[in-house]
Amino acid sequence: MTTNSRIKPIERATHRTWDEWLKFMDKIDAKNLTHHAIASKLIEELDGKIDNLGWWAQAIAVAYEQYIGRRVPGQRPDGTFQTSVSKATKLGMKELIDKWADFAAKDKDVLDAIAGDVRVGGTENRMTWRTKAKDGSTIMVMSEPKGNGTASIIVQLIGLQTLELNVSAKEKWATIVGRFLENL
Repeated sequence: MTTNSRIKPIERATHRTWDEWLKFMDKIDAKNLTHHAIASKLIEELDGKIDNLGWWAQAIAVAYEQYIGRRVPGQRPDGTFQTSVSKATKLGMKELIDKWADFAAKDKDVLDAIAGDVRVGGTENRMTWRTKAKDGSTIMVMSEPKGNGTASIIVQLIGLQTLELNVSAKEKWATIVGRFLENL
């Protein structure tokens, strides 16, 4: 078994060892269940026993699927990949997304990556700049508030077709975010 960074937090949050979770997975025949079915069984099992029930059910299901080799880190249930890049900033949430939108409208690497119309929207908890990429994946740039009136920028890439594209996209967007932050 390879070491999975998800296991220790799962053990702490659920007060169960990984071996106990593996016995539970055997009991529900998780190897033969879909991701959704595993998560549903975990929700039933954890209901009333843990905060953030859905989040922990997903975390346990993903850790298990990685454990049995059904998926690798970053891989989604549909076989595509997802990655993200995030950085804290000194800007507030709205100012951050506005500056990102201005930057993205002029940056050659961003413009070369996108294929669809850009949509910007949000709530008091998150603002999002979203578009389709030329490779068919989705690019979401989010501005999320931090406790001190500043916000973090999070770039999330969803639907990349291979692990190699996932690794490449993370590197590319880390560079783009770095360039954006240098110009603030």
